Amino acid sequence: MVLSKMGHSNFPSKSYGAVPGAPIPDDLNADGDRYMEKLRVYAKSLPYSIEPYSKMLETLDFIILRLTQAVHARDDVGLIQWDSMLTYWMMLKYPLPKEKRIRLAKLYFSLSVVPGTSTQVVAVCADAFKVLTRSKKKISIEDIRIPWKPIFDILKHDLFLSRRQFEYTHPQLYLPMLFRVWESINSYMYDERMLHFLSKLAEMHVVPDVSDPKRIKDIPDDERCEGEGRPEWPLHQSAPATGPWTGIYKDVGIFSEHEWNLLMCKCLASMEIPLADGGSLTTGPTADSQVGFEIGRLPKPQWRIPSLARIIVYSMASDGPMVPPSNMPTPMFSPLPSAASTPHIQDTSLKDYLSAPLAGPRKPILPHAYLGGSKALDSLARMIASTEQFFHPSNSGSWTADLSAFIKYIVYDFNKRWHEEQKPDCKTPKYRRLTKIMKRELVKSLRTVTLLAMFSQDSTTVSNIQSCLKSMSVLEPDLILHPVLERAVPSLEALVETQRTLSVIKALGAVAPAIVSRDVYYAGAKHLVPILQLLIPGIDLNDPAKTLCTTAFLVEISQHIKIGDLSGFEAGSSGSESVRSSPPHDRLPVLSLGDVHGAYLNGDATSPKEEDALLQDSTGSFPDWIANFIRRVIQLLENLPEEGPSGSAGGASEVQVVDAVTGACSQICVHLSEPLFDLVLKMVYDYASNNVRSNAVRAIHQLVECVANADPIKTLALFLPFCERNIRVELENGASSLRTTSSSIPLPSDATLHWNLAILRGAVYNDGKAIVKYRERLLSIMCLLHDKTFSKRGYSWTGKLLSSLLLTLTHTYPLENKFVNPEDWTSDEFQKDHHKHWGKLYHPDEITIAWHVPDEEEISFALEIFEVLVEPTLKSLEGLLDPGIPRSAEWRNDFCRHLTIVRNAFAGIPTLYKEHIQPDEIRAAVATSDILGEIPEMIASVSPLNSGFILTDPSDPRYQFITGLKHRFGEFLHNASVSLRQQGEENTLDAVQMLVRSIRTYMMEYGDSRDSYYLNENQYTSEKNVARQYGGQKVWPRAVYIRRARFYNAARLRWNSIERKRGPVEDNLIDDIVEWSMWHYSSVRESSQSVLESLCSVYDGVRKRALPLLQSALDPGTDDDRMKGALWTLNSTSFAKYAINEPSLMTTMFIKLFDSQHNEKPSIQDCVSTVFENCLNGFLEPTNLVAKVDRPAVEKAVTEVNELVSLGSEDKDLIRKCEEQRIQRAQDLDEATRELVDLVLDIGHSEDTHWRYMIYATRCLRTLVRRDAPLKPEHVQFFLEKMHADHPTVRYYAQRAVMKSFRNIKLRTLCPTPTQLATAVHDNPLQSSSTEPILFDKDPPGWLVWGKTVGLYSLPASGKSAFLPWESDSAPVIEGIREVVLDAGWWKKVIVFYSEENHENSIIQDDVSCVKSIFQLLEDEPFEVLRPLVQKLIADKDQNKQRAAAELLAGILNGAKHWPVEKQDKLWKWFEPHINTILRKNIKSDTILIWSSFLEYLFYHKDPRRVQPLVDFVWKAFQTMDYNPEMSFDAVKVIALFRSFYEELGRKFVCWVDETVKRTWTEIHNEHDDVRAFIGEMLAFSENIRWQPKPSLPTPEAFVRESTTSPKDLDIMGMRGVYHKDRVAELVTRFAIWRQERLPGVRAFQSTYDRVGITICKWLYRSIHDLHAISTFDYILPLMPELFRFTEVNDNKELVNRASNLLVRMCGVSPPVPLINPILDAIFEAIQTSPSWRVRLKALPLLQVFYFRQLPLISEIKIVQMLEVLCQRLDDEVVEVREMAASTLSGILRLSPRRSVMTLKDRFVRLVRNTHLPDRADPKYNTAVRQRHAAILGICALVDSYPYTVEKWMPDLLTNVLAEHTYDPIPISTTVRKCASNFKRTHQDTWHEDSKRFTDYQLAALSTLLTGSSYYA
Repeated sequence: MVLSKMGHSNFPSKSYGAVPGAPIPDDLNADGDRYMEKLRVYAKSLPYSIEPYSKMLETLDFIILRLTQAVHARDDVGLIQWDSMLTYWMMLKYPLPKEKRIRLAKLYFSLSVVPGTSTQVVAVCADAFKVLTRSKKKISIEDIRIPWKPIFDILKHDLFLSRRQFEYTHPQLYLPMLFRVWESINSYMYDERMLHFLSKLAEMHVVPDVSDPKRIKDIPDDERCEGEGRPEWPLHQSAPATGPWTGIYKDVGIFSEHEWNLLMCKCLASMEIPLADGGSLTTGPTADSQVGFEIGRLPKPQWRIPSLARIIVYSMASDGPMVPPSNMPTPMFSPLPSAASTPHIQDTSLKDYLSAPLAGPRKPILPHAYLGGSKALDSLARMIASTEQFFHPSNSGSWTADLSAFIKYIVYDFNKRWHEEQKPDCKTPKYRRLTKIMKRELVKSLRTVTLLAMFSQDSTTVSNIQSCLKSMSVLEPDLILHPVLERAVPSLEALVETQRTLSVIKALGAVAPAIVSRDVYYAGAKHLVPILQLLIPGIDLNDPAKTLCTTAFLVEISQHIKIGDLSGFEAGSSGSESVRSSPPHDRLPVLSLGDVHGAYLNGDATSPKEEDALLQDSTGSFPDWIANFIRRVIQLLENLPEEGPSGSAGGASEVQVVDAVTGACSQICVHLSEPLFDLVLKMVYDYASNNVRSNAVRAIHQLVECVANADPIKTLALFLPFCERNIRVELENGASSLRTTSSSIPLPSDATLHWNLAILRGAVYNDGKAIVKYRERLLSIMCLLHDKTFSKRGYSWTGKLLSSLLLTLTHTYPLENKFVNPEDWTSDEFQKDHHKHWGKLYHPDEITIAWHVPDEEEISFALEIFEVLVEPTLKSLEGLLDPGIPRSAEWRNDFCRHLTIVRNAFAGIPTLYKEHIQPDEIRAAVATSDILGEIPEMIASVSPLNSGFILTDPSDPRYQFITGLKHRFGEFLHNASVSLRQQGEENTLDAVQMLVRSIRTYMMEYGDSRDSYYLNENQYTSEKNVARQYGGQKVWPRAVYIRRARFYNAARLRWNSIERKRGPVEDNLIDDIVEWSMWHYSSVRESSQSVLESLCSVYDGVRKRALPLLQSALDPGTDDDRMKGALWTLNSTSFAKYAINEPSLMTTMFIKLFDSQHNEKPSIQDCVSTVFENCLNGFLEPTNLVAKVDRPAVEKAVTEVNELVSLGSEDKDLIRKCEEQRIQRAQDLDEATRELVDLVLDIGHSEDTHWRYMIYATRCLRTLVRRDAPLKPEHVQFFLEKMHADHPTVRYYAQRAVMKSFRNIKLRTLCPTPTQLATAVHDNPLQSSSTEPILFDKDPPGWLVWGKTVGLYSLPASGKSAFLPWESDSAPVIEGIREVVLDAGWWKKVIVFYSEENHENSIIQDDVSCVKSIFQLLEDEPFEVLRPLVQKLIADKDQNKQRAAAELLAGILNGAKHWPVEKQDKLWKWFEPHINTILRKNIKSDTILIWSSFLEYLFYHKDPRRVQPLVDFVWKAFQTMDYNPEMSFDAVKVIALFRSFYEELGRKFVCWVDETVKRTWTEIHNEHDDVRAFIGEMLAFSENIRWQPKPSLPTPEAFVRESTTSPKDLDIMGMRGVYHKDRVAELVTRFAIWRQERLPGVRAFQSTYDRVGITICKWLYRSIHDLHAISTFDYILPLMPELFRFTEVNDNKELVNRASNLLVRMCGVSPPVPLINPILDAIFEAIQTSPSWRVRLKALPLLQVFYFRQLPLISEIKIVQMLEVLCQRLDDEVVEVREMAASTLSGILRLSPRRSVMTLKDRFVRLVRNTHLPDRADPKYNTAVRQRHAAILGICALVDSYPYTVEKWMPDLLTNVLAEHTYDPIPISTTVRKCASNFKRTHQDTWHEDSKRFTDYQLAALSTLLTGSSYYA
C-alpha cells in the first residue's frame, strides 16, 4: 500500500535571491520546542516549502502501524521493509514524538533479544534501538529503563561469561570493590574494560545530580527480570545527613588517592614504552594469552587511550593548593615539603657531602601543592614530563602514536569540558569546574612535547599532533601560535629538509583558527599575509606532498576571510567600532606576562585598535600575493606532463595535485574582493586567451570553473565570445574531423579546439540565469560542435559541455559559499571592516542561503536544447538501426558521437521532472518484486516529497515532451542492444561500451544521482570535522550550514529515489544489461556487471528477473565466456546470497551450480569455486524456530506502541493475512529444504561427482542439518559414510556434520520449549539438589562470593540411562545410525584415517568429539564392535596408531559419562588393566604429548571422581616417581601426565596441592632441568589456586560493603603472597650456605646454588606473567639481595640472564603499595653496600626503570632519598658506576621537587669550585680527579634532565662552569664534551627560541664548548 499522498509545491518562476522565499508550514511554529525549531531552520534553508509536520506524522503513524503489524504476525520480511522506511523518515529531520520514540525503542530492544532471531533481524533491531536512544537529551533513564538480563543470558552462552548474581545501585558503593579486584588482577584486557567503564563514570559524575541517591527512589524499578535480585543498600551509607547532595567526589575526582595512583600506573603502562632495559613492559598481555580462546570470543574492547584521557580530564578540579605560576616553558611541579641544606665540603667526606639529606625536619611541613591547584592536572604533567623524550622524532616508535593520541584526546576532552562549563545551563558546581589557570597550565604542560612530535615522520602521529595543536590553539592561542610561527618561518624562508617543511605547513593548518578567527585570537590575523607569501613556493608540481599540504592550508584559511586590500581605509573608519571592542578572551595577566619569553607577548601587548591597524596595513600585500599565487598556479599547469588517452595529465599524483590546487583556487576566488577578483579574472583570461597547452586542457577547465563559481556573469561575458570565435574557426579548419571511437592521444591540430571547449565548459559551471542571456549563441555552437566533432575527445567534451550546461540550468543548488551571508558581503560597512569579521561563526538560524532555482526562461532554454539538438540526434540514432545500413567504422563513429550527445543530455537533467507511479504500476511492481512470499501490503512503498523537481504536472506539455523523449531514448537503447548482439563482435566494442554507459544514465540519473545523499553526508561530516574547534560545538562557519542544506536537500531527493518506476522499457533494458554481463569481452562484462549491481540497489525486481537468465547460462553447451560472465555476475552479493536463502530459488541455484561440473576448463571451475564459497558462506541453516518462541516482552512492547497507533478491524485482518503468508513461507522453506537434501544427496552419492563438488555437497548438507526438525536417515548416513572418504576436507566437514546432527537430537530431546531449543540451553536430567553423592564438573564456585545456588550433578540411576529414550521423531535416524556404526567394517575404515600419518602430535578434538557423540547417542551398543580394534591399536606402539587409540578411548570414556552406572562400571573394568600399559609402558618421546592431551581432555571440566582410576594411577605414579632417574625421560613422562591432571582440574586440585608442593620442594636442587622446570611451574600454580579473597562473609553484599568500609591496607582480595612465605624464608637462609659451597669454573652450573637459583628465577618469572602477578612481590623482596648476586656470577650465563630478566620484568607490574618502599630500599642497599661494582652497575638502571614504571606510587620523600643515594654513587671508585649513576640521576631529576634540583645545583657547583687538581705525581691526584668528576657528572645530569628546554640557571652552568673544564683530564673532559654534544643535539630544533636565554658572551662561550670556535657569537 502506498503512503497517503502528500501535497506538492512547485517552484515559483522567479529566482530566489539571498533569502529563500518558500513558505514554512504553520505547524512548524511550536514555541519553545528546540527540535521543532531545528526543523524550522532546516525548512528555512531550502528554496521550496516542505510538508507540514501533521502530514509527516500521518506518514510516521502509517509506518509504525505496518511495523507493529509485522511484529504481531512475526513477519521478519515485513519488519525489515518497514524499518527501512522508518530510517528514511528519520533522515528528513522531522522530530519523532517522545512517547513514540520511547515505545519504539522498547519494541526494538525486545525484538533484538528474542532467542533464535536471525542475525539480520537482530542487527536491524539493534541498530534501530541505538539510533533511537543515542541522544541523552531526547531520551533518558527517567523515560526508559532496559533490562540487562536478556542480553546477559544471550552473552553468557555465547561468550562463556560467568553468571552475574546481583546489580548495584550506586558507584560510591561498588567503586572501591571494583578497584580492589582490579588491583589484584594482572590482565591487559581487563584493564581496557575497566578503563572504559571508569571513563564513562568519571564523565557522568562531574555533575552531582547524577549520583543523588534520591533518584533511585524517584526512578521506577520497572524492568526487573525473573530471578534478578537487588540488595537493599541503606541510604545513610551514601547520602549526607543534612543539606543537599554534593556528589561522590573523593581525593581526585570520584577516585580516592590510592585508586588514582593505580589509574596513573595503568596510564603509564598503557603507552607500552620500551625502555633500554628491553623488557619491563606490562606482563598483562602474556597473562591474557593463557586464556586466549575464551578472551578471543569477547567483543573487542574500547581503545584504552581515549578512556584514560577522559578519566584524567573529568577528574580535574580545584582540589588542592596551587604551585605558584612559573615563567618556564614547561611548568614545574610541587615544591619539596620541607627545607634542605648543603653541608660544607671541608667538614665532611665527599660521599657524605654528595648524599647529605635534601630534606630535613628543620621546618614545619608545608601542605602539598599542585599544578593549577588540581591533583589530576599535576599527575598528568608529571606523566608527560616523564615520557617527554619519547615524543622526539629521533626516539619514536610504535609507542609514539599512542602517546600523541593520548595528548590529542586530553586536549580534546578538556576543550569540550571547558566550553560545556561556560554555558549558563551547566550543572557542574562552580567549585568543581575547570579554571583559567588550569587551562593555561595544561597547555604549557603539553606544549613542549607537542612541538617536539610535530616533526615526526609517522603519519598517524602527525595527524594526532595536528588535532592537538588545533585544540590547544583554541584554548590558549598566544601560547601556541608564536612557537609554531617561530618554527615555521625559518623553515619556509630557508631550504630545509622536505619533512620539516611539510610538518610546519601542517602545523600552520592546525593552528589556523588562531590566525584567522578574531574570536579565537584577536592578535593572530596580522601574521596571515606574511605566511601566505612564504607559502607561494609550496605550490610545486615536483613535490606533490608539499603542494597538497599547502593547498589544504589555503582552503582552511580562505573559507574564513575576505581577501581584500584594506590598507586604503583608516583604522576604525567604518563606524562599527563596537563589533570588536576588546579581545574576546579574558587573559590572566600574571600568567600571560610570566610566559616563556617576552617575544610571546607581542599579541597581548597591543590594543585591539592597534591590532586592527596592523592587520589592515598587512592586507595591502594581498594584491601582490594573489597575483603571485595565480602565476604560480599557471606555472604548475604549464609544467604538467602531456595528457594521455584518458585525458588526464600524468599519473594519480598529478591529478590529485591539480584537483587540490584548483580546489584552493575556487575557495580563494569566492572570497576575493571585487578588485582582486577582477585582477584574477584578467590574469586567467590573459593566460587562457594567449596560450594553448595540450598538457593542461583538463586543468584549464578546472581553473576557469573556479572563477565562474565566484562570478559567473563576468566570467561568461569575458570567455564566451572568445571561446565561441575560436571554436568556430577551429571547426571550420578541420579540427576534430578525424573519426575515432576509442581513447587515444589527441592530435596536435585539435589542441586549440579542446582548449577552448574546456574553457567554455568551465565558464558555464554556475548560475543558469547568467547563461540564459547567451542561449542562441550557446545553442548554435552546441549544434555546430555536434555536427563537426568526429574524434572521441571532441564529441566527448561536447557531451560533457552539454551535460554541465543542462545541469547548471535545471538543477537546484546553492549559488555561493562565502563566509558571511550575501547581504553582509555586499554591505558598504563590510567592505571597509571585513577584517573584524574574519573567522565568523553562525548559529543555525542566522544563515541565509542564495539558491539557484530554475526559472521559466532557463527551463525553456533547456527544453529548446532537447528540441533543437537532442531530439534530432535521437532520430538520427534510430535511423542508424534501420535495416540495410552498412555497419562500417563510419557508422560506429556516428553511433557513438550521437549517443554521447543524447546520453549526456539526459545525464544533465536528474531533477527536471518528477516520476509519477500509478497505482496499477505499483501493483505490477509488487507482483514482480524481489521480496518473495510476502503480501503486497507489507512491501514498503512511499509517496514523493517536495525536493526541487521542476516539472511535476503530468498534464504539462513540457512534462509530456521530456518524458516522451526519454521513453523513446529507452526504446532505442533496447533496440540497439538487440541489434548489436545480433551483429556479433565485428566493430562493435566501442559502441557497446557507450551503449552500456547510456543504459546506466537512462536507469540511474534521477533525483540525488548528481547530488548523492551519501556523498553529501560524507562531505558534511568531513567539513564539520575540519571546522570543529571543540566537542559539542553549536556555532559553525557558514560553509558548514550550506553543506548541511545541500545534505538535507539530497535526503529529500533520496526519498524520491527510493522507489523507481519499472515499466516494460526498464525491464527490457535490465534484460539487455544481463545479456551484456555475459558478453564475449571482459571489459564489457565488467562494466555491465557494475551497472547491474547498481540497478539492484535502485529497482525492485531486478534480481528476480535476472536470475533465470543468468542460471540458464550455466547449462551445458553454453559458450565459455558467457558462462564465465554469468558466474561472476552471480558471485555478487546482490545475487548469490539472495538466491541461496530464498526457499523458492535456492534449489534451482544449487542445481545449476552443481551441474557446472560439465565444463572442465580450469578458469571456469575457479569461478564456480568462488561462487560456491560465497554462497555457502552466506547459506544459513533453515529454521522456523523463532516463530514458536514465547516473547512476552515483545507482546507487551508492541501493545504499548499500538496504544499510540491503534489497530482497526481492517488492520487486524491484515495481520491474520500476513500471519497466514508467514506460515505458508515456513511450509515452503520446509518443502524446499527436503527437496534440496534429496538433490544434494544424489550428487553426493554419485560416483561421477568430482572431489571439489563433493566438498560443496557435504558443506551444503551440513548446513541443512536443522535444529528444529529431525533428519532423514539417509542424510546422516551420508555423513557417516563420508567420515572415511579419501579427501581430508570431506572427512572434516562430515565429522562436523555428524556432531551437529547428534547434538541436535540431544537438544530436541532435552529442550521442552522452543525458547530453550533456540538458545540451545537444555535441562540436564542429572542436575541434582538432593543430598546424595553429587558431583561438580565445572570450576568450583565461591572463590570470591557464593551465589544462591550451585549446579551439582548426581550419577545416573542404576539400570536407567540419563538421556534415553531419545525423541520419538528421531527414531528412524537413530536406527540408520545404528545400522552404520554397529558394523566393524565401518570402524576399520574410520580407524585407517584416524591412524594415518600426519603432523599432529596430540589428539584431534574433532575426532574425539565425533566418537563421543556416537557413544553418547547409542551408549555401549557399538563398544563390543570397537573393543578388539581399540585393543589392537593399544598394542601397536606406532605414534599414529597410539594417537588413534587415544582419540577413540577419549571419545568412549567421555561419552560414557551419562550411561547407567552398571555400564560405566563395566567399561572402566575393561579399561583399568590397560591404563598401566598405555600410560607407563607405551609412552615414548613421540607419544607423550598424545597421551598427556588424552588426559587433558578427560580431566577438563570434570569431577575427578568420574575418572577415579585415572586419578589414582596418575597420583600414585607421581608419589612413587624417582626424581633422579638415570634417564630424565622417566621423570618427564610422569611429570607430563601429572601436569595434565593438575592444570585441567584447576582449583579442584586444591586437596592435593599441599602434598604435591611438599613432595616437590625437597627436589628443588634436582639434577634434571626438566624436573626443576616442573617444580617452578608447580610453585607458580599452587600460589594461584591457593589465592582466595577473604571477605568476612562470602556474599556479594558483605564483599561490597567491606571493600568500601575497611582500611585500604586490609587485604580483602588476598592478593599478597603468603603460601610460599616460609619456603622463601628458608631459601634466604640456605642460599648463604649454598653460595659458600658453590663449585667454581665450568662446573658451576652443577652447583646447588646455581640449580636452585635458576629454578627460583623460572618460578618467579612465570608468576610475574600470570593473572596473580602482584602476589609475586612478597617472594621477590626477601630474595632481592640474592637476585642481585645472581647477576654478578661470571661462570653461569643462564643464571645471570634469568635473574636480570626477572628484576627488569618485575618493574612492569605494579606491586602492592606497602611493598613499594621496601623494594626501593632493597635496590638502594644493592647500590650502596654491594661490594661488587657489577651489582651496583645492574642496580642503578633498575632503579630508573622501577621509578619510571611505578612513578605515581612513589612518594616524594622516597624520590628525594633516591637522589641522595644516586649522588653518593657519583663518587664511586669505578668510573662506569659513576657514569651510570649520573645517567640515572638525570632521568629522576626531571620529576624531582624543584627545591631539590636547586639544592643539588648549588652543591655540585660548590664542589667544582672547591676542587683543585694537584700535580699528577701527587698521591691525592686520583682522589681529586674523582671528586671533580663527581661534581661534573652531577652538573651534566642536571643539564641532561631538561633535554628540550633551557632553565634559567642552565646558561650559567654551561658557560661558566662546564666550559672551564673542557680540557680537564679524562674522564672529566670526556663527560663535559658528551654533555655539550647532547645539549646541541636535543636543542637544535628549538635553538631559535632557546638561544634567547643566553647572553652574547654566553653564546660565544657555548660555541667554544661545542666546537672549539665561536659558532654562535
